[in-house]
Amino acid sequence: MLEEALEHLVRGIVSHPDDVHVASRMMRRGNVLEVRVHPDDLGKVIGRGGRTARALRTVIGSLAGNRHVRIDLLETGEVR
Repeated sequence: MLEEALEHLVRGIVSHPDDVHVASRMMRRGNVLEVRVHPDDLGKVIGRGGRTARALRTVIGSLAGNRHVRIDLLETGEVR
C-alpha cells in the first residue's frame, strides 16, 4: 500500500510520470522504498531545500504508522 501511495504522489509532481517506479526492499530495520524518476524530475521531487522530499517522507511515515520506512530518491539509470 505504501508503494502505491508514494508512486501516486510522485507521479503528480513530475513531468515524466511514466518514468516513475517505486520498489520496496525489506531491511533489518524496516522497509526501504526506492523511488526512481527521470533525471530531469529529480529536482522537482527533492524540492527547494529538500522540502518536497521531506513532505513525502512525512506523509508516508504517517501512513506507515509505527513501522520504520526509509525513502531513497534515485535517477532512472542509477544503480543501487
